[in-house]
Amino acid sequence: MPDARTRFLDMLELAVRQDVLVKLTLGAGCGADLTLKNVFVRQVGLRSGPRLSFVFRHATRDVIKNFTPEEGLAQVEALLGSAFRTANLFTTEKSAQLELRDGRAPRLSLSKPVHPAPVDTGHDRKKRRALCSGACPWLHTLGVTTIEGRVAHGMEAKFRQINKFVELLQSLLTESHLGPADSLLLVDVGRGKGYLTFAAYDWLQRAGARQLNVRGIEARIELVELCNRVAAENRFDGLRFDAGTIESASLGRVDVLVALHACDTATDDAIAKGIQAGASLILVAPCCHKELRPQLRPAPVLAPALKHGILRERQAEFVTDALRAALLEWAGYTTKVFEFIATEHTAKNLMIAGMKRKLPVSREEHARRVRELAAFYGVQSQRLAAQMGFELVEPRLNTNEH
Repeated sequence: MPDARTRFLDMLELAVRQDVLVKLTLGAGCGADLTLKNVFVRQVGLRSGPRLSFVFRHATRDVIKNFTPEEGLAQVEALLGSAFRTANLFTTEKSAQLELRDGRAPRLSLSKPVHPAPVDTGHDRKKRRALCSGACPWLHTLGVTTIEGRVAHGMEAKFRQINKFVELLQSLLTESHLGPADSLLLVDVGRGKGYLTFAAYDWLQRAGARQLNVRGIEARIELVELCNRVAAENRFDGLRFDAGTIESASLGRVDVLVALHACDTATDDAIAKGIQAGASLILVAPCCHKELRPQLRPAPVLAPALKHGILRERQAEFVTDALRAALLEWAGYTTKVFEFIATEHTAKNLMIAGMKRKLPVSREEHARRVRELAAFYGVQSQRLAAQMGFELVEPRLNTNEH
């Protein structure tokens, strides 16, 4: 008689062949990639034919890949045991759970179907978004939607970006223990036309924030005037825009500090402002990493690679943002660095989130990590470190006797 693992894979293959697969979930990770938490599989119908759509869920991002049924079944077989120890199969006819146990035979459990309804294999099912294009008049005033409430031609990526930002903000507020029903002070610096500032205010208001105060700061006076007019027209009484730069802005106390695509060291200015204001959540998407390029003096093994301008540029981006995350951790924040939105929508897609810790951390240990990273690349000065009073090169004790 075939073992439990083989029987499970046979059931999965039959479900795919008969179009009764609802979903498959792989869990209890045991592979080398510790960031990979789960894999979710469902059937989809594409123009090129039926496919198995895989969502590889990592700690900070999702990766979606579509395979032919044969390729997909081979993927599942390869992942079971090498990357995951459990699998849950849901079809319209039954449910099955496979457990792979160390030193013991695999165990297969069967139960009644949880999803008896027919399977929807539509690939482009309408996604529920945080903000509806037809229910937000400010989107039309800012040129994102038409007067009928449809997304304007050429603004599809911007609309997706706006909703992705709201989804991220919702999740990060929860992690930072700042529920939308609380009194909230959010400052968005270097805001340009204010798309995401309006989105944050609108969503927080709809979510039931009791005392909402959102402030946008922008250097260009014409955009400040436009955004204040749009805020007034939409009766967003707790939203205002002020003229100024990130560096010159006077913030006071802040719960959330946002700075998306602030150029070069302006991102450092924003992070420093957020730390000084005691922000519980700091959210930045860096742009243009020029400061450290001339300083890079990495280990000799990297020198041949970094003679190429594009690789040196990307290395400068990596080192700059790694230092920013490390300095945030030294300042008492838990950090996440992740992809904001897919690169086909914008190349400026890296985001750094800092969430203030409730308990103190070992500043000495974090300081050591910052200095080791800086020393490896030969970095002796960096804007954020300077603003925080952090010396990248550890001061040496004067041992001369007087």
